[in-house]
Amino acid sequence: MTESKIINWTNADDGMVEQAIRRGASRRDLLKMLMAGGVAASVGGTIIGRSMSAVAATPVSGGHLKAVAYSSSNADTLDPAKASLSTDYVRCCSLYNRLTFLDRTGFPQNELAEAVETKDALSWTITLRKGVQFHDGKLLTADDVVYSLKRHLDPAVGSKVAKIAAQMTDIKATAPLTVQITLASANADLPTILAMHHFMIVQDGTTDFSKGIGTGAFKLELFEPGVRSLMKRNTNYFKGKGANVETFEFFAIADENARVNALLSGDVHLITINPRSIRLVESRQDVVVKKTMSGAYTNLNVRLDMAPGDKKDFVDGLKHLINREQILKAALRGVGSIANDQPVSPVNIFCNKDLQPKAFDPEKAKFLFQKAGMLGQTLPIVASDAADASIDMAMILQQTASEIGMKFDVQRVPSDGYWSNYWLKAPMHFGNINPRPTADLLFSLFYASEAAWNESRFKSERFDKLLVEARAELDTIRRKEMYGEMQTMVAENAGTIIPAYMANVAAHSKKLQGLEPNPLGGLMGYAFAEYVWLDA
Repeated sequence: MTESKIINWTNADDGMVEQAIRRGASRRDLLKMLMAGGVAASVGGTIIGRSMSAVAATPVSGGHLKAVAYSSSNADTLDPAKASLSTDYVRCCSLYNRLTFLDRTGFPQNELAEAVETKDALSWTITLRKGVQFHDGKLLTADDVVYSLKRHLDPAVGSKVAKIAAQMTDIKATAPLTVQITLASANADLPTILAMHHFMIVQDGTTDFSKGIGTGAFKLELFEPGVRSLMKRNTNYFKGKGANVETFEFFAIADENARVNALLSGDVHLITINPRSIRLVESRQDVVVKKTMSGAYTNLNVRLDMAPGDKKDFVDGLKHLINREQILKAALRGVGSIANDQPVSPVNIFCNKDLQPKAFDPEKAKFLFQKAGMLGQTLPIVASDAADASIDMAMILQQTASEIGMKFDVQRVPSDGYWSNYWLKAPMHFGNINPRPTADLLFSLFYASEAAWNESRFKSERFDKLLVEARAELDTIRRKEMYGEMQTMVAENAGTIIPAYMANVAAHSKKLQGLEPNPLGGLMGYAFAEYVWLDA
């Protein structure tokens, strides 16, 4: 009799146990329920374990998702072309879609595109999905794609990827659902480039982005720049049933301790954290910590067109004064790997692994500072919690410098407004760069002579020439050689000091399920809201 009931439970009624788990039943409640039905305790434990795994793996519909970023400002935008912060990326990923997106392996998959085809990597034909609706009911057409891509070419728009988009010399609709893109030169990376956050597709003619009308998994209910946003699930989403959660609220808490406390108190489901907070949240059984190794980094930027960065000996001295091991251990809590002052990390197939980082050599740094005429002067370095671990890095550098008679004044500024007021502007300041899927994108965004985000104002005709040639090179071995040379040029001559590559670290309630790594950055490449779910 008991055996019969065991068979019935294991084969037919796991669903009953799963439903009880979703309603909040404890393990003790479940065992009582199973034993009342004649199931042995040992078998009941197996059933409960299997059911818990099934519940964890099966998306649940409904609920109000609350997630928190680390910085925001009045410059927050819903215009994908102007997005520059992770805060912007999260909202754009929720409201809009791209032609392609990157899966967890970094391989481009089609999203709004049904097909992306080329014979020569120069002329590309994009066929769009049928029946995709914008939030206001308008159907997606080729005109929307043409408008969205051409916006990046208009200087008045101020697109953050204008230099990358400039390679698209002709963009036209050849049919209601077909777009042809012609490039200035061959680029096999185009499907990956189109997966960048900035290349979200907006509606033809859009100039007011305050309503966030896209084709995405959520519709905008409220947007207060620098404060918060509230979104509701798009019931007409082209991807099956769409998002799992019913509503999504997103805002920023700049203070690290306050952000952690918001998670631990149950006020929010998901936060980004600094490595120094890992031990605190890991001690909680109701919290999960996710570490994703990537190419993200926090770098010290020394502008080469301003004093003191206009003296190469000074910049070289800084590179020898950076104690990379200590920064990795103390500032990053060991969560990362040593870097060599260039942006292509070991997770990228084109990384030049033969390029060694500058040796930590305070005496050599002292000699170079003295040669540059800077030894003994007091120089400001701007740091902020907005750039992960930058304050810790600055303090380590300050202490090391004091031992050789070099004085750095670490100016700690608020997270709010850091990216608009200090990044790219101060003579010495920190950046915080999210992963990019290709070496070409990293170099095009941050090191091409005219790049909008050229953090140290590095300029090299040779580098710019190699950038174009490598982009068109179809021979992988030759391409790797070219990118290797470019990495050496950056490490030796740019004013961007990259001590370590960081892991993306997020912490979330155990109620939140489905969070996976993505090469476009933390929080599933900032697209988490569409895919995660909340257990009851």
